[in-house]
Amino acid sequence: MAEPRDLPGDPGLESASSNGARGPFIGQALPARAPRRWARDAGLDQLLRELHAGFGYQTWWPAQTPFEVIVGALLTQNTAWTNVELALARLHALGPLTPGRLLALTTADLAEAVRPSGYYNAKARKLQCVSEWYLAAGGLEALRERPLGPLRTGLLEVWGVGPETADSILCYAAGRRTAVVDTYTRRILGRHGLADPQAPYEQLRAWLEARLVRSQFVYEEFHALFVRAGYRNCKPSVVCESCPASTPGD
Repeated sequence: MAEPRDLPGDPGLESASSNGARGPFIGQALPARAPRRWARDAGLDQLLRELHAGFGYQTWWPAQTPFEVIVGALLTQNTAWTNVELALARLHALGPLTPGRLLALTTADLAEAVRPSGYYNAKARKLQCVSEWYLAAGGLEALRERPLGPLRTGLLEVWGVGPETADSILCYAAGRRTAVVDTYTRRILGRHGLADPQAPYEQLRAWLEARLVRSQFVYEEFHALFVRAGYRNCKPSVVCESCPASTPGD
């Protein structure tokens, strides 16, 4: 096995704590009280206030380091989070979870490690590609400080990284204010009459970013709350009775 290829200081083990109030909120104390305002749009603001009141803080994305967020964002493609947890545990058993460590593994060994997450051969290659990108970009500090537009464009050029994965990485690993749009986002916004659920990804992302309060906590928590509501209530067949949000049309 080759020696791990790490930058000085081993960027994969960098902590989010130095980013302070900007986020990401990995392993950090959450605000003592909820924001007075979540969004400049009255309907979206009410929806998020109600979801937070009912579900509380989500403390999401679950990870020990920002780089683990990146790994999880790729592994969660087309699978349940419980499967991702199994794959992450197997990766941790191999040693520190860093880009250099992942690149030191053979593709076959990496694929075997992430087998529980499904599509393991493709995901092993994706992890190697994003690890190369992470090292070339300059690690976490560069992801926090570089201009967001070009940074996002470069990330989208990495094999296996689509818009949802890219925005998850940038928001939750790098603490950047970019809105994550997924199936739950589309479904909830559509059912509450706030936006067209069939709109293109970039159009919905721009719609959200024009309305969400410019707070890293809000950007992270809005998506986490939508995931919680989508998983529990806003399914293809709705379960409105136990949802803390007002029923659309009320």
